Amino acid sequence: MTFPYLDIIIRSVAVYFFMTIALRVFGKKELSQLNTADIILILLISNSVQNAMVGPDTSLIGGLVAALVLFSINFAIKKLTKKFKTLSDLLLDKPEILIHDGILDFKTLSRLDVSHEELKEAAREHGLEHLTDIKLAMLEIDGTISIISKDQKQLKQTHYKRKHNRKNLQKN
Repeated sequence: MTFPYLDIIIRSVAVYFFMTIALRVFGKKELSQLNTADIILILLISNSVQNAMVGPDTSLIGGLVAALVLFSINFAIKKLTKKFKTLSDLLLDKPEILIHDGILDFKTLSRLDVSHEELKEAAREHGLEHLTDIKLAMLEIDGTISIISKDQKQLKQTHYKRKHNRKNLQKN
């Protein structure tokens, strides 16, 4: 006798890992700047992979099994990436230095497709007029650009959320 939902479990695991790899390849910047086309893409992807996960089983139980598998994998991956650095390095992005001591890292900016205008906007968000006033600018793993000023008197530290999704995460 075979487990009736084994097919859904295997399909859900395959789709989860495919989506994880796809998001890793396309990068954190894409997640931080969702526009209308990105939202449509997400909706269409979710609709297209639904059948890949549950196959012909459109029952409530089949959908719940697929959802349970996705939640379980996500929980397990989070635990494993905390425990094993190698797995964490493979699956999770790292913050990237964009500016160090007022010097722009053009190679990183180009690779991450961060424009000069985005950097200037992030600097203005932090109350800085010139990019040379920046001690450190980082593209964080959530897609925000965080900035530390060279001016130690400037106590306010904020995070610039790329593409119209700004949010102050910390105020001193």
